[in-house]
Amino acid sequence: MVTHSPRAADRKWAKRVVRDHDAVAVEDFRPRFLARTTMAWKAADAAIGATKAALVEMGRKHGRAVHLVRPAHTTMDCARCGARAKHALPLSERTYTCTACGAVSPRDKNSARVMLVRAGLDPAGAGPVRPATCQVPGGVSQESTSSTRRRSQNRAN
Repeated sequence: MVTHSPRAADRKWAKRVVRDHDAVAVEDFRPRFLARTTMAWKAADAAIGATKAALVEMGRKHGRAVHLVRPAHTTMDCARCGARAKHALPLSERTYTCTACGAVSPRDKNSARVMLVRAGLDPAGAGPVRPATCQVPGGVSQESTSSTRRRSQNRAN
């Protein structure tokens, strides 16, 4: 008897994210460039696809909006003014500085705000709220910075 399936972990994670947020914006990521072999690419694509499908299914089930956002240039665009940097930031550089408007923010937060803007959501409420730490299937902890206000914060207001 199998007691733990990867699909069940995807569904639990998706349910937790959807219940804790009014709307979620995630990258519509396709891992083709990460895999060196066709078999590895298919396995990675299936895993990411199953997680996205679980998130969309839970969003529909709980009446929440789940937006799949095009991931191109999310780390190069400014969330405040929309200007695009001329060169991609190296992964070692963790702070984004816009040359057009002078905005300075952590790279991941800027990217999350860009995804919110692309999804048609208001990133203003995402700034001061500390994002929930979610357990991603596979045991890796990840911050869900690309989601909007936590429902508990809305209730407090």
